Amino acid sequence: MDHPLMDLISAKIAEAEKNGEFDNLPGAGKPLPKDDDPENALLRRIMQENNAVPPFIALGRELEKLREELRRTTDTVSRKDIMKEMSMMEAKIAIARKGWTG
Repeated sequence: MDHPLMDLISAKIAEAEKNGEFDNLPGAGKPLPKDDDPENALLRRIMQENNAVPPFIALGRELEKLREELRRTTDTVSRKDIMKEMSMMEAKIAIARKGWTG
């Protein structure tokens, strides 16, 4: 089943072509850039355009903060708590990375 606006979209594209709005676009006539991960190409582009990072990168940054906190902490109980949190963070990173790469 077609999208309800398909006819309108097609008409707008045809009108733009007729008016030359697609002439002289950057990269016109050139092949699309090769993408090693075509299934996630759109997602990667949207994230890049919005300065977003994959979840495992954000979690990795949090893990680095925990490592720094561990270096500064001398209390044994606090260190154990931080190490537990680091262990959980590492597991979250592994899960997020697996979800990102498939």
